[in-house]
Amino acid sequence: MKLHYQESGEGIPLIIIHGLFGSADNWRSMAKYFSHFYRVISVDLRNHGRSPHSDEQNFTVMAEDIHELCEDLRLGQMNILGHSLGGKVAMKFAAMYPEMVAKLVVVDIAPRQYFSAHTPLMDAMMALNLSEFTSRTEVDAALAQSIPDQAVRQFLLMNLVSEHERYKWRINLTALKANFKELMASIFDSEVLTMPSLFVYGELSDYVTEQDRQQISAQFTHAEFNCIEKAGHWVQAERPQQFKQVVEAFLQDD
Repeated sequence: MKLHYQESGEGIPLIIIHGLFGSADNWRSMAKYFSHFYRVISVDLRNHGRSPHSDEQNFTVMAEDIHELCEDLRLGQMNILGHSLGGKVAMKFAAMYPEMVAKLVVVDIAPRQYFSAHTPLMDAMMALNLSEFTSRTEVDAALAQSIPDQAVRQFLLMNLVSEHERYKWRINLTALKANFKELMASIFDSEVLTMPSLFVYGELSDYVTEQDRQQISAQFTHAEFNCIEKAGHWVQAERPQQFKQVVEAFLQDD
């Protein structure tokens, strides 16, 4: 699949992969910063952003999508960074194509299976008849009945686009819901990866536990960990300066 991507900067390639319900747009400010040092390629995963839609979605095909993009751009060896779902895709890519990954950065996710409560979010979005709304404010108010957290709603509303004077969801909600178990699944059980790897997680997040860190250390022989204080799951958005410093230091360390 030919993924949509945004590119900026020169130098060693740095692939950035967003999380569930996200897109490359969410990483625009980070991509701009890292483009001072690297050739940054921010991707939209299948069924997200401006990338094509597909009924099939699992970690293998998403890693293959990234590989196809890398081949098309003739990137060779690269650094790769992924947040949440994107972090699991990055780990799967590193397992499938280890010779292509110089350094791996995984943000607030572990390779294990998760049991998430995201399905109600998709149900709430799919329940709306978007043809009835004339403004984003109206859509936000309708979502608020099922999703009281304004920050979550604002994040989801980044997927709301206007086309021919009618609103629609840019992400493929039907496929994401149908494949949700695949997206929550463990990536691998026994692989051992040797590339330098940084696992960044938020102090206030429960996505990376002490048990997770033990598993990661066993499977990633050169793993480093960095806990960002006062940050939750969206580490890069909640503590952007600390995040930049931690990732930059890791990537530039020879």
